[in-house]
Amino acid sequence: MHTNNELKTFTFKTNIKCSGCVAKVSPALDNEPGISSWKVDTSTADKTLTVISDGATEATIIKTVKASGFNIEPTKA
Repeated sequence: MHTNNELKTFTFKTNIKCSGCVAKVSPALDNEPGISSWKVDTSTADKTLTVISDGATEATIIKTVKASGFNIEPTKA
């Protein structure tokens, strides 16, 4: 029996502020199992990272971004 993971959306405040920063974190986020898609809105003050997860936890996403050298914290819903 095959069950699909429920997609979850996480949003974070980051310091990923330019296309160069996005390029630096891209390989880590692209290769993290359980991340379906992601994007950074560099036009907002909070530099909001939105992640669509199909298995990755909030803690995993935070660890992945921090390992790339960026600050990250969950936004309050």
